[in-house]
Amino acid sequence: MSRHASLKSSGKIKSKRNVLKRFERVDILSKDGRWKPGSKVLGLPKTKPLD
Repeated sequence: MSRHASLKSSGKIKSKRNVLKRFERVDILSKDGRWKPGSKVLGLPKTKPLD
């Protein structure tokens, strides 16, 4: 029995994500100079995805 085409996953996210993981937010904030190593990772400010 075969799967319907709409149920297959390509393994790659096709749409742009709105929510970033914590490590992605830390990367963006550290590039902007708004986060320094050793600072708290809880309560980070909101950031927009780079794209």
